[in-house]
Amino acid sequence: MMYKVYDIVGEYAITPDGGQKLYDQIHPCLLTDETVELDFAGVKVFASPFVNFAFGQLLKDIPSEKLNQLLEFTSLNADGWDVINHVMTRAKRYYSDEKYRNAVDTVITDMAASF
Repeated sequence: MMYKVYDIVGEYAITPDGGQKLYDQIHPCLLTDETVELDFAGVKVFASPFVNFAFGQLLKDIPSEKLNQLLEFTSLNADGWDVINHVMTRAKRYYSDEKYRNAVDTVITDMAASF
């Protein structure tokens, strides 16, 4: 299945909501071992909240090795690659290391409670 990311989020791939929209479309395909091609033509700006929601949470139930086989990126600029690589490195640790995940969740919960 091929998705034009621009048609889903426009030229700014920056918000959690945009990332969730993409995730909601690609996640079911990936769960059935369907290859997903993501065309980033026209997308100019990337931010980690988008990438966390679009791709990071895929690691909850899909191993990174399988994602590498099933996800194909086209027309992704260097900034997009940088953000994806950074976020996925952190997400792999988050989902594979329970102690680390609990520590991160505790810090975030404590910070949220202080507002």
